[in-house]
Amino acid sequence: MEICNMLEGIWHFSFTVSNLDQAVKFYTELLEFECVHTQIQDNEYTRRLVGYPDAKLRIAQLVANNHPLGVSNHHIELVEYISPKGRRQDENICNPGAAHLAIVVDDIHAAYKKLKEAGVEFFSEPNYITEGINKGGYTVYFYGPDHIVHELVQPPKREI
Repeated sequence: MEICNMLEGIWHFSFTVSNLDQAVKFYTELLEFECVHTQIQDNEYTRRLVGYPDAKLRIAQLVANNHPLGVSNHHIELVEYISPKGRRQDENICNPGAAHLAIVVDDIHAAYKKLKEAGVEFFSEPNYITEGINKGGYTVYFYGPDHIVHELVQPPKREI
């Protein structure tokens, strides 16, 4: 007997960053997201949520242009801890718990060139996908703010 349907959707994806202003600039100017809301969270609810009695956060909420929104009205949340200050973790993508954000593009080579010219650090040049469900597409990993791993994906052309 089913008691409840647990999964109803995705609210958002969040990254903790060391400098919110720089991160918002990266996402809006280079990756073409739109910042739809910013706020400071300095309240009991937030302190209980994150488990730090002195927590004070700066938050930015961003949307991917031309993509349908979920129930939260944003796709990515960027969080800067004003208090307590954190420290950068080992960002190696092979470590358990490591994550990355895959962004769909229609021309990976143009996107790669734009980001490379802006100083973005890539793992490689765009790779042609030779196996699996995305065979025929292209993909490449790169570092965003605070060495957060991202991926550009140009899906293969699908027959309709």
